[in-house]
Amino acid sequence: MDAKDWSEAEVASLTVKLKELSASMSRVIIGQAEVIESLVICLIAGGHALVEGVPGLGKTLLVKSLAQATDMQFRRVQFTPDLMPSDIVGTEILEEDQSTHQRVFKFQRGPVFTQVLLADEINRAPPKTQSALLEAMQERSVTFAGQTHRLPQPFFVLATQNPIEQAGTYPLPEAQLDRFLLRIDVGYPSEDEEMQMVSRTTHAGLADAVPAMDVATLLRLQQLVRDIEIGEHLLRYATRLVRATRPQESTVASVKKHVGWGAGPRAGQALVLASKARALMHGRLAVTREDIAAMLLPVLAHRVLRNFEAEADGVAIAEILAALRNDIKVD
Repeated sequence: MDAKDWSEAEVASLTVKLKELSASMSRVIIGQAEVIESLVICLIAGGHALVEGVPGLGKTLLVKSLAQATDMQFRRVQFTPDLMPSDIVGTEILEEDQSTHQRVFKFQRGPVFTQVLLADEINRAPPKTQSALLEAMQERSVTFAGQTHRLPQPFFVLATQNPIEQAGTYPLPEAQLDRFLLRIDVGYPSEDEEMQMVSRTTHAGLADAVPAMDVATLLRLQQLVRDIEIGEHLLRYATRLVRATRPQESTVASVKKHVGWGAGPRAGQALVLASKARALMHGRLAVTREDIAAMLLPVLAHRVLRNFEAEADGVAIAEILAALRNDIKVD
């Protein structure tokens, strides 16, 4: 099945719902239009998002508004240095059967059993606890005491993290970073936006996001994203971009000089899928070069590791990826 097999009426209805979803979140989040778009792209692509920024920029509110606007079950876990894996996935408790008076172990589900999970300040916890989410994010299930427990569908993890330069933070393992479809950076608002934010929160407070779509509509959108068309030349372009991040085989000077470890094949899958979702967000049923270029940074920023020389020279990952985009051409 591909996009042309969908009826025009259903496609039009679904794209309207996407606009309503963004508008609902904008009632709560002042400014940050690109951040909202990236978050919705990640949602309809069926991936997970890593949201990064300094404290106080509304990252938690951003995630909560998304859950409200999609009318999905929402839970939040505040990551701390003493948080244990069982605090996330759950644990077994000993219960007594009232009829037989026999004691049996029963699995007590943790907060990961939800549809939208906010892992707040995920890099405040040590790696052992961070990795407790790994199976849930990849397999959409939790295995405990030999039993596999399926998670609700859809299942969407949004993890916020503070910049690793801040005290008391632990960098996420590369294997877990690769499970996030996008890394979304939240920057400071403009002066007017910040003034509006201060005014609202010190007067009447912020309004809640209103439900803009139900779960059934979201699942249909996720199906439609998979059916968006992408030409073979653009598929090769996306593949070349990912392969060019690997310094051993790259022809891009900035990559060879400043990258210690390039992106793996999962990055190519993520780039194509995110580009399809962006095309749908913009009302198109086929991917363009602009979609791939726009998603390059959020898809690769957490998958390409800079080397010591790049850090010493102050070369940001965005600069390396910009050079990559300029050097690699579409056939």
